[in-house]
Amino acid sequence: MSCCSKIICDGCNEMRELEGKIQPKCPFCRHSPPKSQAEARKNNMKRVEANDPVAMCQMGRRRYSEGDYDGAFEYFSKAAALGDIVAHNNLSVMYQKGEGVEKDDKKAVHHLEQAAIGGHPKARHNLGVIEKENGRNNRAVKHWIIAANMGHDDSLENLKLVYREGRVSKEDFASALRGHQAAIDAAKSPQREAAEKWRRKMAARNIEVAVVWCNPTAGTNKSKNEDDMSHEINIGKDKL
Repeated sequence: MSCCSKIICDGCNEMRELEGKIQPKCPFCRHSPPKSQAEARKNNMKRVEANDPVAMCQMGRRRYSEGDYDGAFEYFSKAAALGDIVAHNNLSVMYQKGEGVEKDDKKAVHHLEQAAIGGHPKARHNLGVIEKENGRNNRAVKHWIIAANMGHDDSLENLKLVYREGRVSKEDFASALRGHQAAIDAAKSPQREAAEKWRRKMAARNIEVAVVWCNPTAGTNKSKNEDDMSHEINIGKDKL
């Protein structure tokens, strides 16, 4: 995540710094990294005031981590109104748990659906889990096939289970396997592989890998061992 809320591939970012070819600057707006956490948050607030849905989602995630569920709900709602699918997914979690808002399973599913329609693989997967829990196996399988085709590992694992139970055809399962592998292959690059190898080497030596201009929610020392989707809440419905 850049200071202007645009996304850059981890491999591209880390390799260019490892090779020493480019000084650590935002690859989009070319600004230098913030010198303090306070400056990073100030930059983030500027993006919020500019109606940037990604920045709003970051702010919501920060409020959520601080236990300010009312504030988190407000920011996620604004981001979702601007079409942010991560915000929709997070709102589904808050409605499902009753955090910052009265618990409402129908609204939780509504926001999951909006996130899934927008291309959020975990939301699509979780819709499948809900369908499975309600006994609608065919609809669950359809959701998992879509998510697996986007490279979602847990959806593929669930498809393996229902395939063993005879609840998905051999043809559909084979197609999902091919789609999942194609999605994984499409995300591969020599730079990402080299960056990941270097990251594992640093982790083995207990050295934290930092990205100096990345993600203002964590200041200037966000570890790359953290979840890349740091502003996303996990609904906790990953498996059967």
